[in-house]
This record gives sequence, C-alpha cells and structure tokens, in this order.
Amino acid sequence: MTPMLATAIRLLTQLRHDHRSLALVAVLPVVLISIAYALFDGAEPLVDRLQLDMMGVFPLILMCLLTSVAMLRERTSGTLERLMTTPITPWGLIGAYALAFGLLAAAQVAILSAWCFWALDLDIAGPVLAVLLVGVVNALMGVALGLFASAFARTEFQAIQMFPVLVIPQILLCGLFGRREDMAGWLQPVSDVMPLRYSVEALEQLRDHSDLTSTYWADLGIVAAVVVGVLVLASLTLRRRSA
Repeated sequence: MTPMLATAIRLLTQLRHDHRSLALVAVLPVVLISIAYALFDGAEPLVDRLQLDMMGVFPLILMCLLTSVAMLRERTSGTLERLMTTPITPWGLIGAYALAFGLLAAAQVAILSAWCFWALDLDIAGPVLAVLLVGVVNALMGVALGLFASAFARTEFQAIQMFPVLVIPQILLCGLFGRREDMAGWLQPVSDVMPLRYSVEALEQLRDHSDLTSTYWADLGIVAAVVVGVLVLASLTLRRRSA
C-alpha cells in the first residue's frame, strides 16, 4: 500500500468516527436548501436556479472548513512532522487529502443531488452526472484552499478566520444572488478572477442545455486549473513547514 493511499485511509477512518462532521457534510446542506425552497415557496424558475447553484457552493464551503481545520491539527499535533519523515512526499500528502475529502465530497453531492432532484423536483436540461462532476471539482477547490489556509494559522480559530477572505467574496460575486451583468461595472472584472464564478456558469449551462457545451467544459477546466495551482502552493507550504 502506498503512503498516499495509507494516509487517505487514515483520514477517512478519522472522518468516519467524527459524527458531527459527517452530519455537517450530509445533513446541513439538505436542511439549508430545503429552507431556501420553502422560503420562496417553490417559485420557479428562481428555486431551480438557487438549488442548482447551491449544489456547487456547498461542497466548496464545507470542504474548505473541514480541510483547513484537519490539516492544522496535523501541523500543531506533530503528525505532519512525523509524516514527513516517512517515504510520503508533500505531493503524496496533498493527494491523500484530495482523495479522502474528494470521496467525502462526492458522497455529499450525491446526497444533495438526490434530495433536490427527487424530493424538491429540481428540473434541468443537462445530465445529472455533470452536476456531480462540478460539485466534486468545487469540493477539491475547497480542499486546496483549506490546505493553503492552514499554513497561515496557528489555531483552529485563525484557520476559520481565513474562510471569509478566501470564500465569501467568491460567493458574493459568483452570480448566486443576482446576475453578474447587473453588478457594478468595477465588480465584474473582480468577479472574472473568482473561480466559483465559472462553476456557477457551468451549472447554468446544464440548466439550459441538454448537451455538454464548450462553455461548460471551458469553465470546468478553469476551475480544475485553479485547483491544481492552489494545490501546488499548498505543497510548497508543506515543504517550508516541515523543514
């Protein structure tokens, strides 16, 4: 068994015994999206758009929070230093976190999608599996941001403080609360550098088109490139901290 796979299994085992985190991942998004559905009394097409966009936003939020705290515990408890004396490389450790939390995110998106499509009657033109793909890529972006944020925190409270800096501007400017075309002119270029904006656009392509459009793939590629870039930065922080 490779060190990366062994580390991923260890992380998944820890998560399996953390019932509060599992409830946060599996139950909270379902509850919140149901509240949003009831708040707007099932009004279409607003509710469909909101449900679809939130299926991309929730994985990013929760994986960022969970990963930043989990990696910070590894750093402060000395586990990271011990791991770095084993054959595992920084990239192997990053891959282990991406694998473990990516699987957790896939389960989260699957549960949320099942609830939205079957219980809340979400209707889109595109394939459901393409929605799952966007959700998992967004979750990996959350993992990458969480790993990166953990390098600049010494306590769990400081790690959570990084969340508003890294995530909330993306949520505000991604088009979730209104059309990007209606934003102030100076905000639109800022929105263009936010990766979550491309995730939301990809989901909107699935809402309106039965085929996977070139825009969908381009948007997904941009988000995936950001994930790789942030993971590279996160691996560099591991080298510095373990020296």
